[in-house]
Amino acid sequence: MTNALEALLEKARKVQPSPEHREEQRRSFAYGNTHFENNRITREMVDEQAEKLAREKNERRD
Repeated sequence: MTNALEALLEKARKVQPSPEHREEQRRSFAYGNTHFENNRITREMVDEQAEKLAREKNERRD
């Protein structure tokens, strides 16, 4: 492994994703897995359901 690649891997190990980035990745994962099984699933559908779940979670906290 080159020194440059080792340095990049070390930096990557220390990266802490923002909550927004984690949510984006979660939705992308959900879309990829559901669309694989059912090609009628859209990113918009995943976003709508994620927003709905977030609202419901916030309502339970209040």
